Amino acid sequence: MSSIQTDVLIIGAGPAGASAALFLAKKGIASVVVDKEKFPRDKICGDALSGKAVEVLNKLDKSFVEELSSHEKFLGSYGVTFVAPNGEALRVPFQTKKEKKNAPGFISKRIDFDNWLVEKVKNKKEIQLFEGTEIRDYIGEANGIVAETKDGKTFHTKIVIACDGAYSSFTKNVAGIKTEAEHNCFGLRAYYKNVKGLDAENFIELHFLKEFLPGYFWIFPLPNGGANVGVGMRADKMSAKKINLKKSFESILENNPVLKERFSSAEKVGEVKLFGLPLGSKKRHISGNNYMLCGDAAMLIDPFTGEGIGNAMFSGLYAANQVEKCLQQNNFSAGFMQQYDEELYHRLWSELLLSYRMQQLVNFPSLFNFVVRKANSNKLLRETISCMFEDLDIRARLKDPMFYFKLLFSRS
Repeated sequence: MSSIQTDVLIIGAGPAGASAALFLAKKGIASVVVDKEKFPRDKICGDALSGKAVEVLNKLDKSFVEELSSHEKFLGSYGVTFVAPNGEALRVPFQTKKEKKNAPGFISKRIDFDNWLVEKVKNKKEIQLFEGTEIRDYIGEANGIVAETKDGKTFHTKIVIACDGAYSSFTKNVAGIKTEAEHNCFGLRAYYKNVKGLDAENFIELHFLKEFLPGYFWIFPLPNGGANVGVGMRADKMSAKKINLKKSFESILENNPVLKERFSSAEKVGEVKLFGLPLGSKKRHISGNNYMLCGDAAMLIDPFTGEGIGNAMFSGLYAANQVEKCLQQNNFSAGFMQQYDEELYHRLWSELLLSYRMQQLVNFPSLFNFVVRKANSNKLLRETISCMFEDLDIRARLKDPMFYFKLLFSRS
């Protein structure tokens, strides 16, 4: 048996854990990162890196985004296409300003993006990474937490940053947070090649089909002409409608008149895989004595778009900031850790709440059809939706009911 002492133990080396470790290293703070897998490893996901992910990467190192822009395994993406239940499409750019040098977002298989981030982690002397190391148990002690692995190692730490994903044992067994069907989604992902009609600017596609509301069917273009294709639906709706996600997915490709044609020459690559998406449509206590939860372990996935990577990376940033305060004040209590919850939700909650309301909107197909139709004919509404992807301040205006009235009933 071996025993390792560290001020900071990060469980999981995905985007949340890697970001936390890298931000700590930037502050000169050492950390230990433990992941049960060995990299590169696959992670079931939509594979899209939003503007928020790009923002965090820029905060880490300006050269990172430049590197992604020229990397063969990363595809620049410039917007999203929303397809209403009636089939009408709305193309929304991720940015309204065209002078930006790099793409506002990227698409990359998670096996490639996560490994790229982990390589950055491995290059930092402040970070000690243990791959293929699974934590079996957590035990509280006077000065922190002891994490025991299946192979007999013990890590003694003042702070645990739990980034161990949607099925986090730490979230369930230590933080005591359970998944709730109303705030949980299941997604199904498959890789394809030779899909017809992929967007010239690599817009991601969200198809709000009646049979999956309030979920959606997605098509995300990938490097080398591939596509990440899948469907997601809220768990409680799946149960109520007795939906078999895999059968429904196959039925869409066979019977939807538009998608059937687009997939007529497509070839599936690899297996169809199912995964859980704990949604950020509810505020939770994501810290406690000697710990913080990040990423999917903190249940921060956008309820409308399903985005998780950008929110995960932001949680890593804020967790690193809180670690610095804790070490400076020598205070690791739940009360002091609460600052992490407050600051992270201050950054993300308006977006998550708006997305939750938009998720509820698509329960009413006729209303969603109306909004898409109006946006296609109303420049102000179209630009406002686009600005939501790049202008954080605009969300404050969304609290005013008159703002919606002017947008939806103005003529231009």
